[in-house]
Amino acid sequence: MFPDFDRGDVMERQNIRTRDGVDLFYKDWGTGRPVVFLSGWALCSDMWNYQMLPLSEQGLRCIAYDRRGHGRSGDPGRGYDYDTLADDLAAVLEALDLREVTLVGHSMSSGEMVRYLSRHGAGRIARLAFVAPAATPFPLKTADNPEGIDASVFEYARNQLMLRDFPKWLADNARPFFTAETSLEMMEWIMSLMRQCSMKAVIECNRSGTTTDFRVELPRIRLPTLVIHGDKDVSAPLELTGRKTAQLIPGSRLKVYEGAPHGLFVTHMNRLNADLLAFARNDG
Repeated sequence: MFPDFDRGDVMERQNIRTRDGVDLFYKDWGTGRPVVFLSGWALCSDMWNYQMLPLSEQGLRCIAYDRRGHGRSGDPGRGYDYDTLADDLAAVLEALDLREVTLVGHSMSSGEMVRYLSRHGAGRIARLAFVAPAATPFPLKTADNPEGIDASVFEYARNQLMLRDFPKWLADNARPFFTAETSLEMMEWIMSLMRQCSMKAVIECNRSGTTTDFRVELPRIRLPTLVIHGDKDVSAPLELTGRKTAQLIPGSRLKVYEGAPHGLFVTHMNRLNADLLAFARNDG
């Protein structure tokens, strides 16, 4: 009735080893055109459950993996810069020999998609979907980016809040991530995923996501690109991130979800799923 394999075989099927020896847990559901989902800051592949399940049932192959230091992947205590994270994405695409891929990235993983293209090219990629991008183009305030956020704000959050009591910091900042209709149970589930993240990864990924400049790389993208962003996003304000990202990518399309926060993958899942399905199928 059930396949005859031992637990070791299951683990081998569920993990991909990176070039520097880190095991990345991944999920691979369905068949058809491949869609690879990249998770937001401090989140893991489970955040995409409400996209992967319905889309895999509608003829798409849905793959997601846990970033190093996140979820069920290895916790090496290193490699949280965008070059290494982009190479991890390359390891997944190469190990599964994925081609004509639709990449879907939420929040900080917008930078992973861009840096992957810069380092590895677009040979395996068909299209890009930025969902509430937070890392692109460049969130930090500098002389040539006066609309950005001052470095002291990010540093205070990292050193004074996250490192002292990360679970409380999550709880204090949870409500704006969702909508008033979001259940307490859903909020707690998302926070539980974030609490699984290595503290080293929490801090270093936040630092990478708030200090890396992608403004030069974005205009070089020559792929069909969809940017989806909520106009009530407090974590990554639309005008600072999503709109500017769309403006810098030639031919990209911006869809603004009215009333949507940063966690629109759960708060606006039906609309997001329909848009991603049409985009991945290249019929909308």
